[in-house]
Amino acid sequence: MLRLLGPGARLCDGRSRREILRIGGLGFLGAGLSLADLTGAEVPAVSPVLADATFGRAKSCIVLFLMGGPPQHSTWDPKPDAPAEVRGDLGPISTKVPGLSICELMPKTAMVADKICLLRAVSTRDNAHSSSGYYMLTGRPHQPMNFENANPGPPNDAPSLGAMLGRLRADRGDLPPTITLPNRIVNTDGSIWPGQDAGFLGRSQDPWLLNAQLTPAGYRIQEIDLPADLDLDRLGRRKDLIDRLQHGFDALEHDPVAKRMDERSTRAFELLHSPRARQAFRLDHEPESIREQYGKTPFGQGVLFARRLVERGVRLVQVNWYRGPDEPPANPCWDSHSNETSRLRDVLLPPMDRAYGALLADLESRGMLDETLVVCMAEFGRSPRLDTNGGRGHWGSAFSVAMAGGGVRGGQVFGSSDRLGAYPREGKVGPEDLAATIFHCLGHTPETEFRDTLGRPFPLSRGEVIRAIL
Repeated sequence: MLRLLGPGARLCDGRSRREILRIGGLGFLGAGLSLADLTGAEVPAVSPVLADATFGRAKSCIVLFLMGGPPQHSTWDPKPDAPAEVRGDLGPISTKVPGLSICELMPKTAMVADKICLLRAVSTRDNAHSSSGYYMLTGRPHQPMNFENANPGPPNDAPSLGAMLGRLRADRGDLPPTITLPNRIVNTDGSIWPGQDAGFLGRSQDPWLLNAQLTPAGYRIQEIDLPADLDLDRLGRRKDLIDRLQHGFDALEHDPVAKRMDERSTRAFELLHSPRARQAFRLDHEPESIREQYGKTPFGQGVLFARRLVERGVRLVQVNWYRGPDEPPANPCWDSHSNETSRLRDVLLPPMDRAYGALLADLESRGMLDETLVVCMAEFGRSPRLDTNGGRGHWGSAFSVAMAGGGVRGGQVFGSSDRLGAYPREGKVGPEDLAATIFHCLGHTPETEFRDTLGRPFPLSRGEVIRAIL
């Protein structure tokens, strides 16, 4: 049965969790000390009273990022009783959860709805792709908001969720702790969105980017793809020679650019020489039936790739639906400013529905869903009314995010939008709350602190864990 949840209750004495933690820390503040000062490390402000069975349930996280902004009306939050210009041409279908409907073009997702928790009142209040995207990817609002074609750099140099997790959790063996694929998200002018790297944590903490191109055998990955005439033995001899030469370049020893290049080339070499890592990248080792279930599309095979990576110990994998060279300039990715219905029906929803439904079913069948948090999100949603071109504008006031597994209870909806899908009606949450919940499921309290470039405390999130969905 569908569970409709409102905002989480406060503690019995009327105080919020964050207030309790703040009060509990007054003794340290009075002495001019913090937990991080006392230990010299990133330490969470832990309250045993507030611990629950969902804390740290997830070993890994898969983020599916649908760049452009899917319309909430024609995906997760249909409005069948709204006027035609609001509800659009696509109707709702029932799901495995009685009382829960989603878009008719999502039949495979409907079959796994009992695994999904829908947040229907997410809000960034930001209608620009890159600045709202920065907010979603870091849990920090961009300065200023509503800033299109924003670029990385101070003051907008907060680390991404993946970078923070990678800093907190060391590598589990041969693979990087966090990976982004198959490409970064870019602005209209080709520049890279902010919020996708480690920001002030330093480039060494960047999530590992796997530039990948879909081929019949799987993904061709530029960083570890060897030329036909270069085997691993020859590559090893070349690296030994480069290492010896590098020691002679004293001027490069303190060059940060050279250091970053050396770190990344070393990591690529380690991946090439690790049988376990190379095995993770071989999609052609998957049964053909599994590859077909996910769909032989870049997104579908990328989602399958993510499952293989978390299966082998990667902590967080972000799969981007990114702006490719074949995307229409006026309607790239999910940014449907015109012809929304045909774009959703013919291009967008079938591969997304197929891959997402397959992922949840596959994780469940392998016994991995309980320990793998899956988050399907975008930078924002779409405006309530269709315009004369049959499209919708950018809309950060209210949209939906789907979560599953890893400590999140499925078959429920938290929050709701108004009758037009325009503004939150109840249960409004922000990206900081989403970040706090993700880190909670991964075993880190939002109060865990880093230090920024000025030595100021920087918590993982300033939001509240959405406890009603756990």
